[in-house]
Amino acid sequence: MEGKEAHPDDRRSLKHIIFFAFIIIVVGVVIFLQGKDSFLNLSYKPRVKPGLPAPNFTFAGLDDKKVSLTDFKGKVVFLNIWATWCPPCREEMPSMEKLYQELKGEDFEILAVSIDASGATVVAPFMKEYKLSFPALLDPEGMIQNLYGTTGVPESFIIGKEGIIEKIVIGPMDWSTPEVVRFFRNLIQKH
Repeated sequence: MEGKEAHPDDRRSLKHIIFFAFIIIVVGVVIFLQGKDSFLNLSYKPRVKPGLPAPNFTFAGLDDKKVSLTDFKGKVVFLNIWATWCPPCREEMPSMEKLYQELKGEDFEILAVSIDASGATVVAPFMKEYKLSFPALLDPEGMIQNLYGTTGVPESFIIGKEGIIEKIVIGPMDWSTPEVVRFFRNLIQKH
């Protein structure tokens, strides 16, 4: 009995099947790797967005007292994530101080969370140099960046009285314009 030789068409078909299987595996691996943050990395947090509750945090202020976002429930909170080495942050800070002075005494607070690795040694002189009186909190490990899913500095999160994010502003802004002050006053007066 003679051995059967593989027919050339059978070999070509087998090569095609192996090729397509390989392509399917490669595509599957690429899809898996692109989505790994969402289902493999349990510490992954999606970027916060308007309409969602603002994640709570606790950081020390320049006076070493711990401050939490939840301490300001019932107030509109302007959360600003910044650093002293950031030129756009330096640009917007004077307008933040004007806004703070305009709304001081109302149900409003600014929390400026610095991600400077050197902490108070660079933040305290910066606050003094720019004559800023709103609270500066210290996050030298930059934990707030992961918590809020920031992509850089400055980034600002406007949080309503119930702790819900109302607006997100990426980049610097003039916070002392009449339109901005009116926006905050409307939020403050909202029940």
